[in-house]
Amino acid sequence: MKKQKIAVIFGGMSSEHDVSIASGTSVIKNLNQEKYDILPVYISKEGEWYLVTEKITNLKVGEQLNHFEKIENLLEFLRNIDVAFPVLHGLYGEDGTIQGMFEMMQIPYVGSKVLGSSISMDKAYTKIIFDRAGINQANYAYIRKYKDKYIYVEKDFSEKIMTISDIANKIEKEIPYPMFVKPSNSGSSVGIEKVKNTTELTNAITNASKYDKKILIEEGIKGKEIECSALGNEEVSISCTGEIMPADEFYSYDAKYYNEESKCLIPSSLAKETENKVREIAKKAYKAVDGKGLARVDFFVKENQEIYINEINTMPGFTEISMYAKLWDASGIPYPKALEKLIELAQEK
Repeated sequence: MKKQKIAVIFGGMSSEHDVSIASGTSVIKNLNQEKYDILPVYISKEGEWYLVTEKITNLKVGEQLNHFEKIENLLEFLRNIDVAFPVLHGLYGEDGTIQGMFEMMQIPYVGSKVLGSSISMDKAYTKIIFDRAGINQANYAYIRKYKDKYIYVEKDFSEKIMTISDIANKIEKEIPYPMFVKPSNSGSSVGIEKVKNTTELTNAITNASKYDKKILIEEGIKGKEIECSALGNEEVSISCTGEIMPADEFYSYDAKYYNEESKCLIPSSLAKETENKVREIAKKAYKAVDGKGLARVDFFVKENQEIYINEINTMPGFTEISMYAKLWDASGIPYPKALEKLIELAQEK
């Protein structure tokens, strides 16, 4: 039987370049080499596409590949593959851009389509969809950077240009401390800060604007950090829940990838009734953003069992120790089988 050609694409131009390398090499190591002809494709930070020529090993975040050759005719290369598996996190990979290219070329690919990818990547617009779907979430404010000033965007989309100090004063009247300041289009907790006063708020807004012109400020929710994984197109399965126990004050980039004191509990400590509610909401959120293939859905659950959705990631971290894979393994689908299912879903979609 002829092997299917699977191009596993990783790296990319986003701030999550190094995380993507770790995810991509992990996917390659866990794909069935008897069933698939695996083509490791690396995209540099400058956007150049290369075919990796060295033996793939599981790389940790920060470790780099050294041997590859440039793909001179990218369109011809892509036309000769059966399925693209873009293990790309963040901008230009998870935001609908590369998905649009695959759609134009009629290439089956793993993950959500253009709309689902772009909505889920932009946290501000994800919030709007969740509002419309009636899914409980933290109070938030949405601003945009404009030259040396900022635009405050009201819930009805009316706008007002303001200084950063005026922005801070307005937000403090609407959202209690602590707050979280996030670039709207970023992942792996890049650029996210927890703030407790005016000075920290203005500094965090300034820092977040280095990563994105859209910035989200959210009320901090005190509760368990809960995650679950979605798998499917129209028929969607949701894994058991897992519980994050970050070593830092919150699940920051360093806590995720470098601090070995960060732990996760699978299954979570949630009562069964609460876990089932979380899983129901996760499926609703996945459908609301037009999710396809896969996603990881993140929540906060308060002591009184009140559930708040945090965000949805359409291409979550994909190493063997990432929550997406571990949650499915605990739910009866081993990592290699989950990868095979995703390739089947790509062709079905």
